[in-house]
Amino acid sequence: MKQVNLEWGKLGFNYIKTDFRYVSIWKDGEWDGGKLVEDNKICISEGSTAIHYGQQCFEGLKAYKTKDGKIQLFRPDQNAKRMNQSARRLLMPEIPEEKFIDACIQVVKANEHFVPPYGSGATLYLRPYLIGIGDNLGVKPAPEYMFSVFCSPVGPYFKGGLAPVNFMISDYDRAAPHGTGAAKVGGNYAGSMLPHEIAVKRGFADCIYLDPATHTKIEEVGAANFFGITKDNKFVTPKSPSILPSITKYSLMDVAEKYLGMEVEERDVYIDKLDEFIEAGACGTAAVITPIGGIEYKGKLHVFHSTTEVGPITRKLYDTLVGIQFGDVEAPEGWIVEVN
Repeated sequence: MKQVNLEWGKLGFNYIKTDFRYVSIWKDGEWDGGKLVEDNKICISEGSTAIHYGQQCFEGLKAYKTKDGKIQLFRPDQNAKRMNQSARRLLMPEIPEEKFIDACIQVVKANEHFVPPYGSGATLYLRPYLIGIGDNLGVKPAPEYMFSVFCSPVGPYFKGGLAPVNFMISDYDRAAPHGTGAAKVGGNYAGSMLPHEIAVKRGFADCIYLDPATHTKIEEVGAANFFGITKDNKFVTPKSPSILPSITKYSLMDVAEKYLGMEVEERDVYIDKLDEFIEAGACGTAAVITPIGGIEYKGKLHVFHSTTEVGPITRKLYDTLVGIQFGDVEAPEGWIVEVN
């Protein structure tokens, strides 16, 4: 196998060009067979709807090296389903689930030497994306589409391990009621850059968005989903049509219930009732869990477990899910797709 000269233990969450990526084109009502290419630059029409009208969506998932040298993907079928939900919302053609998973497997196999070794804390991040392309001018669905998957080895999101960070409540809305909040589309992220910058300048890790209609309920934490652990040992996470359905969150809900024996509730989480939680966190593919030390609301910092120590339940959730992803803990049926 080809060797890569990378210091796996020092990787951040940054783009590193790998050897191959997968590309498939939709035209005249159907997808072509797709192929692996070496060029990491794409050439599209200047009239592409992805450029002008935001007709694009994307996904994020990882490939993990196990202790015995196998490579595995974590729940890629769920990423395929979510990408198709986003595609439907933006009137883009769906990608057959088998095609999506096969594309991911092809990319991992072709770049196998970029999969970080077990124990390094690093993984191979996969970024599937779907964009509207072709000559176009009016506001209408594109005449052609491109589906691609590229990959990049990334380090752990936490430098210095799992550690709590603080967040502030934003005055901005992440998404509109009945908008595209539940779709993984670029516009949601573009709109979040300014509030994120404001939060960072004020010394916070990121901001928390409240529901756009009433500004009374927690929706998302930056680009991640919120969860809290109640005093009576319940795992609680917000329910809303404008939250992106996080695959990590739904996996943690299963872990909490089936591995930790907790009750799980998906319901409204009111910003003025933070006292019900003894621990809190944000969850997503990149970091798995970001423990929340405190949330600033109306000039006061509400602290959960601690601003310096990770809560015991948050740590158990993290260790169990990461254990499943790296093959150290037995996974529920269908969660793992082996690449080799």
